[in-house]
Amino acid sequence: MTWLAGQRGPDRTGETWCALLEAWPSLERVVSDAGTGLARGVKLLNEARAAASTDPEQPPSEPVQSGLDVFHTAREMQRIVSRRWASAATRLETASQADEQVAKAKQHGIDARGVAGRSRQAWRQAERVFDQALQAETAMNRIKAAVALWRPDGQLNDRAWAQRQISDTISELGGQEWGKVRRLLQDPRTLNHLDWMQAQMAQAVPDPLLREAVPRLRYWRAEMSRTHGARQVHATHLVVESQMLCQRLCPEWTQADTRVGHIMKHTVRASSAVECMTSVLRMPQARHRHVSQEMLDLKRVFWNCRPFTHGKRYGACPYQLLGLRLPTHDWWELLQTEPEELRQKLSTQEVAT
Repeated sequence: MTWLAGQRGPDRTGETWCALLEAWPSLERVVSDAGTGLARGVKLLNEARAAASTDPEQPPSEPVQSGLDVFHTAREMQRIVSRRWASAATRLETASQADEQVAKAKQHGIDARGVAGRSRQAWRQAERVFDQALQAETAMNRIKAAVALWRPDGQLNDRAWAQRQISDTISELGGQEWGKVRRLLQDPRTLNHLDWMQAQMAQAVPDPLLREAVPRLRYWRAEMSRTHGARQVHATHLVVESQMLCQRLCPEWTQADTRVGHIMKHTVRASSAVECMTSVLRMPQARHRHVSQEMLDLKRVFWNCRPFTHGKRYGACPYQLLGLRLPTHDWWELLQTEPEELRQKLSTQEVAT
């Protein structure tokens, strides 16, 4: 949640993004939307790193891996599904009004055959639109399950299974309105987060049987805590079975469980932090007719020093969560400190890490 860069760049081309990304030589992964500027910036950065790796005096740098943000895909699908359900609700309302007209005609002794025909036609249209909305929502839920970290049966997701689900579902997404969703789903970067997760799992838990049992235990443990009734009872039985299996596979399975939990927590598949910051920053930015670079820098210092008021980050500011130790995390005191004095304090090992 730390706002590291806030620049009024001349444009959003790949060259501008590459110049910005070069400030982080340890950057390993980028999760972004489908913008072409940032994608080209990552490509140029990787080309620069590859050229620098041929220099024996320069330390080797791994290429930056790029993933596609699934948040934008889910949001685009939700928009389409919402429009479908809104259309279905309108059709149902029209059909209900047609039924009322039939009832009024019969009540007044008027020939209702013509009105009844229109009512039947309205209900057929309403049923057709309702089925389309239901089909769209079912397809959306299948796609959401395909890009999730777990499968519905509790196993860890992987690219092969997710790709099959997407391929089977994408054929149902016909029409021009689904064009953007189809392009995003067919982009290989959409499932890169699953490759990253599986690669880290293979290093953290070398035993394939234990690597399969521990994530399943974590999945059903979470299901047990958030479900009720028969589903909770079923999850409880699977938790007990999975825990006994982990114990037989490795007496020190709890250490593997901790490593797996760390990987699952830090597997990023959506730029939720960026969207969160954008929603917060857009409100004060709307009050300014022109936002200068100085104003952006001031907003960035305020954001990074402001402690969170609720949630799991309660009481800590982004700089603290990042591990940056400052003389003070009060943004106003930092601004009042003389630059030379602040530079001297930050240069000491006791203050900055």
